[in-house]
Amino acid sequence: MQIDAAVVSTPGGPFEVMQIEMDEPRAGEVLVQMRAVGICHTDLGMKATWSRRRLPQVFGHEGAGVVAAVGPDVTGLQAGQTVSLTFRSCGRCGQCTSGHPAYCTAGLNMAGRPDGSPTLRRGSDPVFGGFFGQSSFATYAMAHADNAIPVPADVPASVAAPLGCGVQTGYGTVTQVIRPAPGSTVTVYGAGSVGLCAVLAAVRAGADVVAVDPIARRRELAEKFGAIGSVDPAATDDVARAVRSIHRRGTDHGIDTTARQDVVAAAVQAAEPRGDIALVGIGRTLEFDVMSVLYKGLTIRGVIEGDVVAADIIPELATLYLAGELPLDELITTYPFADIERAAADSLTGTTVKPVLLFDF
Repeated sequence: MQIDAAVVSTPGGPFEVMQIEMDEPRAGEVLVQMRAVGICHTDLGMKATWSRRRLPQVFGHEGAGVVAAVGPDVTGLQAGQTVSLTFRSCGRCGQCTSGHPAYCTAGLNMAGRPDGSPTLRRGSDPVFGGFFGQSSFATYAMAHADNAIPVPADVPASVAAPLGCGVQTGYGTVTQVIRPAPGSTVTVYGAGSVGLCAVLAAVRAGADVVAVDPIARRRELAEKFGAIGSVDPAATDDVARAVRSIHRRGTDHGIDTTARQDVVAAAVQAAEPRGDIALVGIGRTLEFDVMSVLYKGLTIRGVIEGDVVAADIIPELATLYLAGELPLDELITTYPFADIERAAADSLTGTTVKPVLLFDF
């Protein structure tokens, strides 16, 4: 079948919307007609560094849509169901069976079909798909029984889309990893969509939250969502001191969404003894003062996808949204799918907190 997809042909190259061919679903696969897809910084970072050997490629991993068809052996899903697409997991390895599928060892999220056959073609040439088991920057995505999560049909597609990555990452980092006690101090470094969802979760847990971000609109949203204060890192030469001043002590739990050296250094300085810092941002190399970490007894750990079980948390997040307890609409700006380049640029400049592309069917 013919679909429209945003294809990247060179490392760091533009998204080019064009017609390509999609295969029929095979065993375990689920064909989803897309209604919306969020743009995540992971999409933009990956396309800038993606191997030329894996191009042309269709990215996109925050999809939402309606099941159009299912392949053999798929149970629990049927045509017409509304789904949110998320990361893949095998369900069999030790991480999956112990409740940590985000750390699945099967390596399913950056590859296509196990046999190497393409789901996408342009003429006679293959186009690489299967990004996070979906490649949802397209009018149709080939997902799987393990990463297509049913959600209520009355959840707007623009909201259902980011549930599968950005929202569950921020929310889950709080509820599944740091688990702040009421009255504990939490500092969120970087108040983009992931950081603001962490703010929402930490406030719901009864923590005292401070947000650090250079963009005024994001700081305003953090305080609107219940943060007790915010810090503009561009307005101070000592972020850690500013954070401690608002909390009136150190930070029990820090969440870094930036992967910036100066920010993580400030998080270490601001941390309370025996505190922890969750690293959520995508990056390469960071350094920290070992003696500060030792003397304070800090725990620094990485977190992928909020360490969630997506099949559990996505319906929970959808329920909270419908109950009016998760104001995700305030994070989202929608764009027509054809405007993907403008939406990506707005994401990189911080003009938009969470850009979501809408499909016109």
